[in-house]
Amino acid sequence: MKHRLPAVLEGEVLKFKAIEPEQHFTEPPPRFNEATLVKELEANGVGRPSTYAAILSTIQEREYVKKDGGRFQPTELGEIVADLLVENFDHIFDIRYTARMEEELDEIEEGKIDWRVAMQEFYEQLKQDLEHAERNMTDIKRMEKPTDLICEKCGKPMVIKWGRHGSFIACTGYPECSNTREIAAESGEVTEGEEEYCENCGRPMVLKKGRFGQFYACSGYPECKTTKQLGGQQKKADVPLEETCPNCGKNLVQRFGRFGEFVACSGYPKCKYTKQPTIGVKCPKCSEGDIVERNSRRGKFYGCNRYPECDFTTWGKPLPEQCPQCGNPYLVEKWLKAGPVAQCPNPECKYKRDLPKSEPEPELAGKTA
Repeated sequence: MKHRLPAVLEGEVLKFKAIEPEQHFTEPPPRFNEATLVKELEANGVGRPSTYAAILSTIQEREYVKKDGGRFQPTELGEIVADLLVENFDHIFDIRYTARMEEELDEIEEGKIDWRVAMQEFYEQLKQDLEHAERNMTDIKRMEKPTDLICEKCGKPMVIKWGRHGSFIACTGYPECSNTREIAAESGEVTEGEEEYCENCGRPMVLKKGRFGQFYACSGYPECKTTKQLGGQQKKADVPLEETCPNCGKNLVQRFGRFGEFVACSGYPKCKYTKQPTIGVKCPKCSEGDIVERNSRRGKFYGCNRYPECDFTTWGKPLPEQCPQCGNPYLVEKWLKAGPVAQCPNPECKYKRDLPKSEPEPELAGKTA
């Protein structure tokens, strides 16, 4: 109900009672989630039901947006790309133009217009836009913004640059000096790493960004490769072993990678020797190498340690037993619902026999014959 002024008479003296201040802030509309973005696309005639899923996945895979509380938040990369495209291809990114293109595609499908005519008009305009962009589009990768920071490695000034993962701090001495730092996303200020120190060498830790997000890294890289997650979980340190590398003679170390523990030479990256655990079976293909366990994103598999000279691999664990039916030089261990079996890997041979039951290995338990 609206407030109405009280009835007053001409010349009447009004008495002051009180001031009741009220403040209202204009709130921006809520950010899109998947449902509201699709609804907006439908309302403007952009895209079709068959392309909505591709649109939603593309803007996330290319890191133009990220999800926060179920809603899309534009990334720095997304904002830069959007500004450059709208500035240089304004008519293509006009909603009305895009909607009209969708209508033309429907008319082509219905046989109302010739697809050659429609495509000719589109490509002629696109060619002009590309030529204009080549001459006038800002080269973000070459832009540099000065800072007050000095590189702790070479003493040269550091500048803000732009890369695939957004802006970062880099030394002007590149490529002779490749020192970089991350910019704190929350405040927009440079993180110098003064509050974090490397527990191995004592040098400052700096904030960096990789394909899996932000992390702390020792400023002494590459001499010191210590890293630390933002949550405070320290990367496990290498464990020295008494065994020496057969290639260079340096000590081997136990390391912890994406796929678990492994043993490698301490002289990495000059020496890239990695010790693979053997299973006591000779390679059935070359008869010279030994079968070793290996790990991949899909799980554990087995292969010859002479790779790439010998490319023998198999998901099933090889058994040093010749197939009694077809003569194949080896059988493989498979885990079925009924339990483990020894099976011939020859697809034309159906030989199979049960093995004594034991606890299946996690990587192989989910695989079937």
